[in-house]
Amino acid sequence: MDGGGDKPKKGHKKKNVGQKAKKKEKKQIGKVEKHNPKAHTFSGGARSVQKRVQYTLEKQAKKHRAPKVDKNPDVPPPFIVVVQGPPGVGKSTLIHSLVKHYAKQRLIQMRGPVTLVSGRQRRITIVECPQEMSAMLDLAKVADLVLLLVDASYGFELETFEFINILQVHGFPRVIGVLTHLDHFKENKQVRKVKKTMKHRFWTELYDGAKLFYLSGLQYGRYHRNEIQNLARFIAVQRVPILSWRQSHPYLLALRWEDQTDPSAAESVPRRLDLYGYVYGGRLREGSEVHLPGVGDFHIASIKQLPDPCPPPAETEAERRRASNKKPDEKPKKKNALRTLAERHRVVYAPGSDIGSITVDSEAMYIYVPEQQAGFTKKEGEEQGAD
Repeated sequence: MDGGGDKPKKGHKKKNVGQKAKKKEKKQIGKVEKHNPKAHTFSGGARSVQKRVQYTLEKQAKKHRAPKVDKNPDVPPPFIVVVQGPPGVGKSTLIHSLVKHYAKQRLIQMRGPVTLVSGRQRRITIVECPQEMSAMLDLAKVADLVLLLVDASYGFELETFEFINILQVHGFPRVIGVLTHLDHFKENKQVRKVKKTMKHRFWTELYDGAKLFYLSGLQYGRYHRNEIQNLARFIAVQRVPILSWRQSHPYLLALRWEDQTDPSAAESVPRRLDLYGYVYGGRLREGSEVHLPGVGDFHIASIKQLPDPCPPPAETEAERRRASNKKPDEKPKKKNALRTLAERHRVVYAPGSDIGSITVDSEAMYIYVPEQQAGFTKKEGEEQGAD
């Protein structure tokens, strides 16, 4: 270096200790770690692939279930909806509101099941559950959907817990909770708190995520239209639970019964009854033995197929085309003819209730006229207040 007095650069000092020195030392020997053995279960190879394949197959085998056979016909029987709750919670008001929403008719007095058309492919039978334990047991065996009504101003009562326990024993059908009497709370903050508390309590009894609807108050003697519409839409999309016991045992929910015993016979003589209803589950045959809850075991003398008192909309349209001399398979002119239900499709069959329906059986026709619509011509000279 002759020039400007620059100092020579310092040479690189080789590392003798530390991680880098260890890695270089191992590299020279030829023992380099591919990965951390603690971070990976399998280190590779044929054995690892075999274990991974075996694990995947076992996981898939756990998902296999025996196929369930749906024995319902092409036109299924009505969907059974059971309305259950303690006294004074609003069961009858809810049924009146649902009938008004589906059928556009006013249910004056309800005595027995109500069957109506709820959609293009769906009919429902609404049954109010009494407070008797025997009735709870019988309805839990046939219910497809249960509407559990809970009084928000009081809370859960003993009847609700008893019915939930009964449902768990009999296959546990679909359950929807309905919270009523929310109009007793004046402040919105208190309403939100009650809703949250009741929802978590309801989930504890059933399962997390169980559906719970809220009915805030009454309007013209029925619940609010929007709230009933939301509940009715949710009922319309519920699927029928396929339970093996129900599929292998035929059963019938009697919508109407008649005593065909000779009127002159004594009361102690065995009675002969005609039961009318839709058959569910397997096939019901003549001569087979059946059980009437609370009565005993009997043999079926005869079975008859009668005209459907609550036909589905497709059958109603086919009957109209038949009456107008059109081909049964001919499609309607409008593409969306059955997109919504027409007035002729909204049929209600409630033989024990005042709704103005016509009932036809094998021998006679019965016309039910509501009491408030019955008027009589007065005789000459009859006074205004005379009976």
